[in-house]
Amino acid sequence: MRPIRFLLDGERIEVEVTDPTRTLLQYLREDLRRVGSKEGCAEGDCGACTVVIAEPVDDALRYRAVNACIQFLPTLDGKALFTVESLKSADGSLHPVQQSMVDHHGSQCGFCTPGFVMSMFALYQNNSAPTRAHIDDALSGNLCRCTGYRPIVDACVHMYDYPRREIDQAGLLAALREVRREPGLSIELERASYHAPTGVDELATLYRQHPAATLLAGGTDVGLWVTKQLRELPRVIYLGNVSELKRIDTNARGIEIGAAVTLTDAVAPIVETYPEFGEMFRRFASVPVRNAGTLVGNVANGSPIGDSMPALIAIGARVKLRQGRKQRELALEDLYLDYMKNAMQPGEFIESVVIPARDAALQLRCYKLSKRFDQDISAVCAAFALRLDGGRVAAICIALGGMAAIPKRARQTETWLQGKAWDEATVSAAMQQLRAEFSPLSDMRASAGYRSRATANLLYRFYLETSPGNPLGQAEVNVFAVNA
Repeated sequence: MRPIRFLLDGERIEVEVTDPTRTLLQYLREDLRRVGSKEGCAEGDCGACTVVIAEPVDDALRYRAVNACIQFLPTLDGKALFTVESLKSADGSLHPVQQSMVDHHGSQCGFCTPGFVMSMFALYQNNSAPTRAHIDDALSGNLCRCTGYRPIVDACVHMYDYPRREIDQAGLLAALREVRREPGLSIELERASYHAPTGVDELATLYRQHPAATLLAGGTDVGLWVTKQLRELPRVIYLGNVSELKRIDTNARGIEIGAAVTLTDAVAPIVETYPEFGEMFRRFASVPVRNAGTLVGNVANGSPIGDSMPALIAIGARVKLRQGRKQRELALEDLYLDYMKNAMQPGEFIESVVIPARDAALQLRCYKLSKRFDQDISAVCAAFALRLDGGRVAAICIALGGMAAIPKRARQTETWLQGKAWDEATVSAAMQQLRAEFSPLSDMRASAGYRSRATANLLYRFYLETSPGNPLGQAEVNVFAVNA
């Protein structure tokens, strides 16, 4: 068995893995006694466990805040780790982020403070002049029940006022090159195994040989299987080191996003092409979750309340599937068969998702309804794509999340609208048609009645925003400003 290798505070660490699904947070607290990282929720929601991971990208270091509570320890192989304990200088002085928190009274009970500090540290490393929107987004994955956030926001604003604390980037890059592993990592234990291939052919062969294995990308879903459902995962295959799956390719056909591309990296090109989806992606989980989770992972999981699928279905996205050497392509909407059931065969996986090139004639909107603005699962997510011809509906797609057992199109309503005038009377009647087409569930997020009525009202809102004769037709699109 080979140990995993990573850097902690710039120093090389080697760890013998005894359980591939042991979390990074467990290792930090139980083995290293780095107890600054806390467990609050064990599901990536509260941010008390936030750490920062750095890895080389195009000969530079990329710093990302992630949730240690759902990050499996072996995924750290070949990367650099920073915890709140890492920020203390040799002379014991505080990092500018920490000093700003002290000076602006950003901590009360202190339980959440280390997590906030690490989210701020990632922002400090990545953005030297953040806007208030950048700050709010950076803190979206951290919950505090004491301060009311204003002092913490103040600390973010002023953490740049102190003398700059730099990291030896060249030294860290050189050290990371020394721990980089070729070929991929493979850990075989008596009751479990972990594989981290570096090539897509190797991945395809492995998964065809072991179709019952769990494919792991960011762990933002799979991690909860372990921490919340206490499931045992006998064989895990990690996609995060497969170079071909980390690519984003743009061509005449559109944007192809590989299975290992994080949501953070996938958002920018999608929103650049489809700015109407900006607010939805801004509210998609939190920064640490987007930094770890992948777009393809969200698509593959197929949750009926997953936010990305309605938007992607509305614009006609497709998935590329692979099984061994065989490849095929499928419309995204055809991937889902029933609750948590899809059209993939044993040993088949999603290699990439293809976002089509922009159709200039389409009018698009995506709406997310949830109890909290940030970091909350949708009660309803609705995406609409409309093409008019002389004031009549030439084509329309209504894709919904939260209304059925799978992300689903309102095909009956679409058919009913086809060829009709895009006016008040038509849309009012279509609202009734839409309410009759679905029988949603009642749960903790919303009642069935709320979901039905809200979805119909979103169709009306879409009409108001796309009606040439209505003032709301010129409503400004809320574009998500991606962090620099």
